[in-house]
Amino acid sequence: MLEIFHFCAVFAPSGHFQANAAWLALAALAHNLTRAAGALAGTFHARATTATIRDHLINVPARLARSARRLTLHLPEHWPWSQDFTQLFSTVHTPPAL
Repeated sequence: MLEIFHFCAVFAPSGHFQANAAWLALAALAHNLTRAAGALAGTFHARATTATIRDHLINVPARLARSARRLTLHLPEHWPWSQDFTQLFSTVHTPPAL
């Protein structure tokens, strides 16, 4: 909750209740989605802060290439979080179990 407060403290005092409520709702949504991604990525990221998850899994130093109408994401070769990113990606993109 403290991380949401630090995020909203910059934008919240706008003087308009609806604007502050919208920023708080979007900050809570972003926080919950980031924490869920961290929990799906692995045990280290399940306990990490939101800033750590953002630095390790969201701000990825990757290159996007297009060839034969297909997109390919090229990750760094010796990136320490590649296994966690791959686990998160495969978990999110698998079809749901029926």
